[in-house]
Amino acid sequence: MFESFNPTPRILMGPGPSNVSPRVLGALSRPTIGHLDPQFIGLMDEIKQLLQYAFGTQNAFTIALSAPGSAGMEACIVNLIEPGDKVIVCINGVFGGRLKENIERVGAKAIVVEDKWGHPVSIDKVSDAFKANPDAKALAFVHAETSTGARSDAKSLCQIAQQYNALSIVDAVTSLGGSELRVDEWGIDAIYSGSQKCLSCVPGISPVSFSEKAVEVLKSRQSKVQSWFLDQSLVMDYWSGEGKRSYHHTAPINSLYALHESLLMLKQEGLENAWQRHQRLHEQLHHGLEQLGIEFLVDETHRLPQLNSVLVPDGVDDMQVRSTLLSKYNLEIGAGLGQLAGKTWRIGLMGSTANEQNVALLLAALKETIK
Repeated sequence: MFESFNPTPRILMGPGPSNVSPRVLGALSRPTIGHLDPQFIGLMDEIKQLLQYAFGTQNAFTIALSAPGSAGMEACIVNLIEPGDKVIVCINGVFGGRLKENIERVGAKAIVVEDKWGHPVSIDKVSDAFKANPDAKALAFVHAETSTGARSDAKSLCQIAQQYNALSIVDAVTSLGGSELRVDEWGIDAIYSGSQKCLSCVPGISPVSFSEKAVEVLKSRQSKVQSWFLDQSLVMDYWSGEGKRSYHHTAPINSLYALHESLLMLKQEGLENAWQRHQRLHEQLHHGLEQLGIEFLVDETHRLPQLNSVLVPDGVDDMQVRSTLLSKYNLEIGAGLGQLAGKTWRIGLMGSTANEQNVALLLAALKETIK
């Protein structure tokens, strides 16, 4: 016999999703209304304004894409890059590799700048790549590499792109709401994120923002956008605040209620306060892990506070520890990805999950489990 699904609650301290707060879960359960209902249109306008606050932008085209962060990545590439274009793409972990995959699938040429996993994107290498390819249309990189916990200098990288009149396309899936991000000040042209990390919303929504320059590139394309669903020129009239909204697809209405609530919580806490909270708890975690003899993969200067990649101690069974934490403490941490599989744990301190109690519980549970 089938029954209603009631999962055991977990403390989610992996690379995402993070724990969704009761306020956001409450918002999910509110009555569903139509996606062209005047009330819902009003909510969309507020979501736009709250996303502009979270991103640090005045971009008119700032929306919540009805799909996860991976679709946000694809939307930026398929809308702004055309067959034959040259794109400098930075790979210092799994998600830089996915950017390259997207670039090649639209028929563009990927100029790869590669850095060691756990290291930030090299400013010098990117500068050299532009010197060798001054006709590159765009620079694509990951601000906060979820596979390694390394943060790259987005401001400096975007400045290089601007020098060559190239677009900057930035992955902020793990950074939005968790560490400093200033879209307008840094000159970012296209950026995407995810709802399930530091925003502590349900998975399945991708905040996206395009600068005026990016919108002009989209409008002046020579070829059709490869994907009908992700063609942002078709979505603009649905998210636009001007005139009649045109139907494009049925928006995930209740999930957008949840996103609105999570963004409202971020606004009420204050963006910089949220950045500081993530940093403070990271430092507590760092101190506790040091006492357990657990070392970080990433140098302190480039470490993400919300995604802590640590080395599995010698003689310790990676999978057994994660399994014990889950079964005994209802606590989830993440495994290493790609070339770091079996060598690292990824400990998330994101959004609602980032609090003193969770840090204390994890440290105690790890100490007991490893012993």
